[in-house]
Amino acid sequence: MHAAFVDQHGALLDWAPGWWAVITSRAEAWRHSDALILAWRGAALRETVSLANGNEELVNNVDDELLRKICAITDISPTDRDRSPDSSENTAAHDYPTIEPTSFDVVICGTGLPESALAAAGKTVLHVDPNPFYGSLYSSVPLPSLPSFLSPGNPSSVPRLSPPTSDSHTVIDLHRRNIYSEVETSGAVPEPSGRFAVNLVGPRLLYCADEAVDLLVRSGGSHHVEFKSVEGGSLLYWEGQLYPVPDSGQAVFNDAATLKLTEKTVMFKLFKLVKAHIAAADEDGEGEASDKISEEDLDLPFVEYLKKQQLPPKMRAVVLYAIAMVDYDHDTDCCEKLLTTREGIQTIALHSSSIGRFANAEGAFIYPVYGHGELPQAFCRCAAVKGALYVLQMPVSALLMDEERKNCLGARLTSGQDILCQQLILDPSYKVPILDAPSDGSDSNLLRKVARGICIISKSVKQDSSNLQIVFPPKSLEEQQIAAIRVLQLGSNLAVCPPGMFMVYLSTPCADTSTGKQCIKKAIDALFAPMASDYLEDHLEETSENNEDFKPTVIWSCVYVQEITEGTSSSYLLSCPTPDEHLDYRSILDSSKKLFADICPNEEFLPKNSAPVYADDDSDSAE
Repeated sequence: MHAAFVDQHGALLDWAPGWWAVITSRAEAWRHSDALILAWRGAALRETVSLANGNEELVNNVDDELLRKICAITDISPTDRDRSPDSSENTAAHDYPTIEPTSFDVVICGTGLPESALAAAGKTVLHVDPNPFYGSLYSSVPLPSLPSFLSPGNPSSVPRLSPPTSDSHTVIDLHRRNIYSEVETSGAVPEPSGRFAVNLVGPRLLYCADEAVDLLVRSGGSHHVEFKSVEGGSLLYWEGQLYPVPDSGQAVFNDAATLKLTEKTVMFKLFKLVKAHIAAADEDGEGEASDKISEEDLDLPFVEYLKKQQLPPKMRAVVLYAIAMVDYDHDTDCCEKLLTTREGIQTIALHSSSIGRFANAEGAFIYPVYGHGELPQAFCRCAAVKGALYVLQMPVSALLMDEERKNCLGARLTSGQDILCQQLILDPSYKVPILDAPSDGSDSNLLRKVARGICIISKSVKQDSSNLQIVFPPKSLEEQQIAAIRVLQLGSNLAVCPPGMFMVYLSTPCADTSTGKQCIKKAIDALFAPMASDYLEDHLEETSENNEDFKPTVIWSCVYVQEITEGTSSSYLLSCPTPDEHLDYRSILDSSKKLFADICPNEEFLPKNSAPVYADDDSDSAE
């Protein structure tokens, strides 16, 4: 049965990957027994669902002529797909639908990636979201909606509805908090602003051989997501210049311009050692046991092992920060957690196995078309196929506890309806008061922070490349820089910005907000030229053919700080993790699997989907 969803007005919505589902009652045609449901993916209508007398029919690949006819009868412009309801406009009273049944195995609030993956893992699920769109903290939002998302007027206000208690349970009110702070923007928002899709997870990629990709394939979610490769590869900022990252033996061999002979020799040797070790460690492999790296070396800090292999500082930076994805400075004694050789080789092995996995993907990384908000949507569709019920703009306002306040019996929705469940899962924007203890506003689960930046630029950092990543190793900008800064540039071929412009994301973990923001700003200054005060829109396109030596110009930028919390579980609820500081989803998925094990200790997380799926036949998707 095709996925069906209910919005807060009781309207039935089909959710297709891409932009928000759009439905309107402005046309008389909507009053007939057939409900025509629209969903856009990018610039074209890809699917419609005709609901007539309870029968569902999926129509794929709707042509432009039908799109024009549908827009004519509904008075919707195709550009409405670029509009997102502003959550601040949804505080008025609503006629909420009554949810049936009133008891579920699991109630999940928030449609972020961890929550959506948990919903797709099975059980009877009611999946609600306070927002009018999918993705929560992992969504892709139109640029005009970004300020209200980062700085909501009153993030803690959740409707509290009476009665507060009953004979069978105690009601504990919930509060929401804003995980973003220190938001600072500059420059004028370029037009058309609705063509820019902003990812809230910062610079983030998927390895081609990543477990996240395997889970999408296994669950059937891959049929709802398109990927493109990061064809520009990786660049390392070293001594004021950008150098290509030699991330494989072939890349080392091909680099005749930037690598010295000694650097090539040590890199070749390292890749050969890692390859031999992986083959020897594989039980089914053909490698020799003698090729294994010794246990003593495997337990060494990876930086010490690289020094033992005589890698010079620049090549150590390449391996540590651009391939092994280390965040903090490993060439100092004050680093809290040093990556071991064993862990470093595991990441290098993942990187190496990602290269060439997909024939039409260059390099080790891929990126979802339309942004990372596609991933939770894909898992939501998988969950809906399994029977999960979805309701948007429906916050959970309170917990229903037993009289002793030891067990959670269910949740009270903002509509006032009580839903019983065996397990309640909340997204990390919810703050549960400490039971039987005064709340001082502290949060013991708050571990660290990440400073993030978003820029819109007029020209690619690397000529003839749309999508690429850049790594600033620790201390590459200033001596006080204790962590790597990661930068990701995205072009219009990913449908996240108009042609001729580029989206750039930056992030660095930080303990101090001002220091973190200062590092992001220094990285922006190192890569881009500032916007001139008299800069005009009609000058966005470069007129000179000899402008390769000029830095790209920053048209608009935003710098802010995000709190990071881990996924946690207790006797009465589970809380999912926020987006973290890493480039990939490995830590987030590990946390999600642990939460799933708490709910279903003896079941497989996201088992292979045997149900039929509906997929677009896109030849350029990296599947």
